Amino acid sequence: MAKHVHLIGICGTAMASLAGMLRARGYEVTGSDTAAYPPMSDQLRAMGIPVLEPYRAENLDSRPDLVVVGNAISRGNPELERVLDERIPMTSMAALIHDEFLAGRESLVVCGTHGKTTTTSMLAWIYETAARKDAQWKPSFLIGGVAENFGTSFHVQEGTRPFLLEGDEYDTAFFDKGPKFLHYFPDAAILTHVEFDHADIYPDLEAVKTAFKRMVNLIPHRGRLVAFDGSETVTECCANAFCTVERYGFADGSHWRVVEMEAGARMNWILLREGSQFAQLTLPMAGEHNALNATAAAALAAGQGVPADAIVAALATFHSVKRRLEVRAEVAGVTVIDDFAHHPTAIRETLRALRSAYPGRRLWAVLEPRSNTLRRNVFEKELVESLALADEVVIAAVFKSEAIPASERMDPEHVIAALRVRGIPAVKCHDADAIVAEIVPQLRSGDVVAILSNGGFGGIYETLPASLERRASSV
Repeated sequence: MAKHVHLIGICGTAMASLAGMLRARGYEVTGSDTAAYPPMSDQLRAMGIPVLEPYRAENLDSRPDLVVVGNAISRGNPELERVLDERIPMTSMAALIHDEFLAGRESLVVCGTHGKTTTTSMLAWIYETAARKDAQWKPSFLIGGVAENFGTSFHVQEGTRPFLLEGDEYDTAFFDKGPKFLHYFPDAAILTHVEFDHADIYPDLEAVKTAFKRMVNLIPHRGRLVAFDGSETVTECCANAFCTVERYGFADGSHWRVVEMEAGARMNWILLREGSQFAQLTLPMAGEHNALNATAAAALAAGQGVPADAIVAALATFHSVKRRLEVRAEVAGVTVIDDFAHHPTAIRETLRALRSAYPGRRLWAVLEPRSNTLRRNVFEKELVESLALADEVVIAAVFKSEAIPASERMDPEHVIAALRVRGIPAVKCHDADAIVAEIVPQLRSGDVVAILSNGGFGGIYETLPASLERRASSV
């Protein structure tokens, strides 16, 4: 194994986590990126891992032994071009995780179009809670976000078997266009949802389903798959599994069935296992989708032998994930929420959860079309349906719109027009500064502002609260 590893694209959530894992193993780690932003930039800084900006060939003058090429890096990147010209050894994040960290481990992988970051975080906290009584459960984990219970997105525990991974269906690297999760060879897995997403690399839903079917086909006969029962596409993807399949959700006859759910700022429900009560669960988070995520984590953990009391205790003390329904500020009665919205379904569930958590309050949806799916027009109709759950809607210009052909590009004006037909006030603002200038004069005590983006959104998470503070101090 190399002594000095350089990561191109280090500020991606999984790449930053890998950087920390390698540093914990004693390797010299450097990395490069452009437009680094929290929470991963903060995590890297805290670990003392330098981030070189921007990408430059000179960033490799230290001659690393190995270069990890992030999946967002393509030909033309000056560092990648130097790697290829000088034949510096290179690999992908997922391949290095397999080779360096999974040997001799029990690989537990959480997959799905939605919910995998939160579900993996819940699963890790369940194992960590169980380890307080029995060290065999002490987990290593890799999560695509910062789990608030741990304050980090990764942990490498030497000497224990379970390694919990968020299994991403996005492609692996420019030289490996298969999904990352195919490198993780799960002993057991969760499959939450399967929908069309990542429109930049998957041509249609059939291609997405094929990727998940291949993941399911990797699970050994002795393994298990915990799969959501409310999706026909999930049913199709696990139909030919060679392992045991346990369905979870609300359906009669499911192996893990949710009953008597009480929704609000906290979720309460009873979980049945093969028709008998397994546990009464409480989760200090809003949203039916989060209760289902918790159910999936509980089911996988229980099937691996984790005691029920540890599962109950862990979920009752779970503190979410950064950028998932995260309260960023409360100023003059206005609550500002940050959510990692990347898909109309995720937006819908976020707004539904906020309706439940903040009943009777005016709800703003402030959207940056930034993900490779939202930037395209494949989901304009579904986006209208999701945003219609808000009382006020503001949409920014499409992020890097010039990179999307006009015929494929999402048009915010189409979405805004459709919302107005429904009687929902909706406006377009070019950028974060324009949005702050537009909405701050209209915000009043009791309002909830959901900022929906999977990126930095021009610093709006800081500028909006700051502007509210200035308004409050001037009154």
